[in-house]
Amino acid sequence: MSGDHQPLALVLFSLFVALTLAITAWAGRRRRGTTEEFYAGGRLFSPMENGFAIAGDYMSAASFLGISGLIALYGYDGVLYAVGFLVAWLVVLFLVAELVRNCGRFTLADVLAARMRERPVRIAAGTSSITVSVLYLVAQMVGAGTLVSLLLGEESRAAQTWTVVGVGALMVVYVSLGGMRATTWIQIVKSVLLMGGTITLTVLVLLRFSGDFGQLLTTAAARSGHGLDFLAPGLRYGGDWTARLDFISLGLALVLGTAGLPHILSRFYTVPTARAARRSTVWAIGLIGGFYLMTIVLGFGAAALLGSGAVRSANAAGNTAVPLLALDLGGGAGSTGGTVLFAVVAAVAFATILAVVAGITLASSASVAHDLYASLRREGARRFGEVTVARLAAAGIGVLAIGLSLLARDLNVAFLVGLAFAVAASANLPVLLYTLFWRSFTTRGAVWSVYGGLVPAVVLVLLSPVVSGSPASLLPGLDFQLFPLENPGLVSVPLGFACGWLGTVTSREEPDEDRHAETEVRSLTGAGAV
Repeated sequence: MSGDHQPLALVLFSLFVALTLAITAWAGRRRRGTTEEFYAGGRLFSPMENGFAIAGDYMSAASFLGISGLIALYGYDGVLYAVGFLVAWLVVLFLVAELVRNCGRFTLADVLAARMRERPVRIAAGTSSITVSVLYLVAQMVGAGTLVSLLLGEESRAAQTWTVVGVGALMVVYVSLGGMRATTWIQIVKSVLLMGGTITLTVLVLLRFSGDFGQLLTTAAARSGHGLDFLAPGLRYGGDWTARLDFISLGLALVLGTAGLPHILSRFYTVPTARAARRSTVWAIGLIGGFYLMTIVLGFGAAALLGSGAVRSANAAGNTAVPLLALDLGGGAGSTGGTVLFAVVAAVAFATILAVVAGITLASSASVAHDLYASLRREGARRFGEVTVARLAAAGIGVLAIGLSLLARDLNVAFLVGLAFAVAASANLPVLLYTLFWRSFTTRGAVWSVYGGLVPAVVLVLLSPVVSGSPASLLPGLDFQLFPLENPGLVSVPLGFACGWLGTVTSREEPDEDRHAETEVRSLTGAGAV
């Protein structure tokens, strides 16, 4: 590939970084230093603003790069990711958004602590939230490394490494200096840029085929190397029984996982009322729905215009399909139009990654400070304030995410996010639903539900083909694979619900009817909500 696009893309990268740092500095000057300001931006955002920010948090590198790449490689089976990510928002809208806003304050653990013994549930929920956040961070930073690898050449592994380190450093700066106010405005700017870039590419793809979507699909199938099988289910998940169970496991994780993602739940606390939280979700569904429909066009467009083989040769996981498609739509390598469009798309993708990692880092650092630190410290032994601890936690989480990202740099980013969704669906969603809707739920049930979903999910991932046993694994030279599925959701999600039930029915603790009644009234009416 021609290197003409490199200077322009780097300039656009730099402009967005400068813009986000300016937003962070502006937000830092307006910050009052309170925990409410740092964690929730003062709860001053409108439903539209928060809807754009939620969409910005959700439309990640996995969506823009990973899903389109999977569709370009596997056709119909890749579309299943887009469907799962979108359908998940119905669960959020109807079961979670308003109730979480009314019951909580900053984190998932606040909802649980409203009717359970505070210390054990905060430790469990905080541990789970941090695990999910780190897995999600790894996916975003792998996407950043992939972009720079494409920009500077596959041989530039050092540049890829330094990019991951740079993204990690920037996310710590955003969170430490700007808190939720800066993070939210970065998300809003990113949403506008991403929707603009995606709409532009979608229109250009459809113009290539004179608006005939049928012709687009036919051409994609012809150039995929699989013929009409490309448009039918089974190319990736239709082989043996293991592949089919993996598909069911993935679908379960995607549909149920969104309602348990810490950085999504924390967004509902940035608006003043539960009604605003629901309206935020409606705004987000509109934006996200349009975006995922367009990723389907981009995925099939990459297969039709580039060919699945070319996409795979540039990046085995398909993460570079959209930038390569932009290059072709603009006129090809070496053309001015191709150079400009490639650079713009690469910059938008980079902006996407920076914005999402800021939101995830803030949510995970809040879990460390507000849940773990506040629960584990002894009374009267408080040396640091919560906000100070959250800033320090952001740095530690950044270092951990950088290390794991360098290890997982060759995996598809949508696939990595699927693992984060599986852990969220297994550990966070069961305890959240039980707390909100089951009158007899107890503290033991809550703790067992979290760990009963979290531990199996993480262990099964470690024992799966993702980590060892195949050339595409994280550790290809080792083989301790015992679990055949790549996504653990099929086993770990039911375990999370089962352990919550078992812990409750075996508990000697009497359920607190008064606290449940108070929580129920508060969740449904908003009376007493912060």
